[in-house]
Amino acid sequence: MHQLAAPAFAEIEIKKSRFLGQLYPLHSRAEARQTLDALRRAHPGAVHVCWALICAGESGLDDDGEPSGTAAKPMYNVLVHKDVTNVLAVVVRYWGGIKLGAGGLTRAYGQAISEAFKQAQLIAVESRREASLEVAYADESQARHWLDKYQAQILEVSYAQQTCIRYSVKDKEAAALTADLITALKGQVRFSDDTAQA
Repeated sequence: MHQLAAPAFAEIEIKKSRFLGQLYPLHSRAEARQTLDALRRAHPGAVHVCWALICAGESGLDDDGEPSGTAAKPMYNVLVHKDVTNVLAVVVRYWGGIKLGAGGLTRAYGQAISEAFKQAQLIAVESRREASLEVAYADESQARHWLDKYQAQILEVSYAQQTCIRYSVKDKEAAALTADLITALKGQVRFSDDTAQA
């Protein structure tokens, strides 16, 4: 599984219609909506702004007025074939005055995204694990030191009888981090909520 390192763009022309293929790295449907709103404002003369989104639990498709299945589905198929996640594929179409037919549209939308992928830099997605730990107040700074050493992302910190830190760490680092925390804190740490995520 891969994701984009940065946005990527390509333009193709078929029978005088321009197809602007665009790929954006993102992590939510809300980000996708903001990107699509900005694109619609940037291209007021476009006849269609079609999109396909693959994002953890928030995938979606929209043909934006093109015949059903001729725009977003071929774009989505390219994303699946490329084995990517956290990506929004958009094709902005400027009408050229010549009808392409269903087959022509399907090929054009898929090709626009394929061409954008030729410009894209892909990076491997590393799965992460979320967990929580509880330590005495006096040990919080030492726990944070080890979390920082393993480049864990602190998601939330709460204070009750003890300090509770919810964090996310790369799967491959989780066991070593846990072992080092137990050793450094002489066993005075409690873990919970382990869940894997991409």
